[in-house]
Amino acid sequence: MISLWLGHAGVRSTDAYVHADITIKEKALALTTPATARPGRYRPPDKLLAFLESL
Repeated sequence: MISLWLGHAGVRSTDAYVHADITIKEKALALTTPATARPGRYRPPDKLLAFLESL
């Protein structure tokens, strides 16, 4: 499951995540979401989508 979430090709490369201390995991997760961010799905503006489609 971890390899799928992180996009790893094999289980062997996710071994470090499985064996990491839970306190370290919690600290890392706490740093990933700014306190002011609202949860939800990102919806890019039409102008950005138009630019990307023009590439």
